Amino acid sequence: MSAQSGSGSRRRQTDADFVLDTRSLGRAPGSIRQVHRVVTASGKIGLDLIAIPAGAEIDLDLTLQAVSEGVLVTGSVSAPIEGECSRCLESFTDDLELEITELFAYPDSATEQTTEEDEIYRLVDDMIDIEPVITDAVGLELPLQPLCEPDCAGLCPECGVRMAIAGPDHTHEILDPRWAGLAKFASETPGTGVSDAPSDVDRSLADRHGSASSTTEEK
Repeated sequence: MSAQSGSGSRRRQTDADFVLDTRSLGRAPGSIRQVHRVVTASGKIGLDLIAIPAGAEIDLDLTLQAVSEGVLVTGSVSAPIEGECSRCLESFTDDLELEITELFAYPDSATEQTTEEDEIYRLVDDMIDIEPVITDAVGLELPLQPLCEPDCAGLCPECGVRMAIAGPDHTHEILDPRWAGLAKFASETPGTGVSDAPSDVDRSLADRHGSASSTTEEK
């Protein structure tokens, strides 16, 4: 557990945003309180390539239940997310919905006394700060390598164009590297076409043929 309800709750002791006041719930085991509110994310929540963006509305639909060791918080969290596809690098949007279940321990409870500070969340002045729970849950839910589509074909390895817009006929002529030097030589050599002018060998053969014909006629 990377965060806990602590100093953040001490700075803001009001039942608003991610902070939940449990005083109306009481401590009788079995007491239940429903909480539904929409909170605006003050900053990005998630991973580098995909996250709930700052300013997005996060919908909380929660149930607070008093138990012997603290307050059990369960429910759903939904919010829009923005990401960058790890294959084609295009931006995309989606919706995230996840379920949370977390116990916030009472001060001086057996659970609070037998666990390390970072092992469990705690109530502070009867307040619960649900933001660290959501931050941890979102980070675990989102993929490290997000995709705009499950079957995203990515980028062409030759020219870098998105295969989604390149079309099925998009291809490149791949030259065998063993012939690369010859292809370069041919492209740099002038006059690659077939010439109509006779070569030196052709002229020599013609001269010999003419001489032989003249000798035969003289005889």
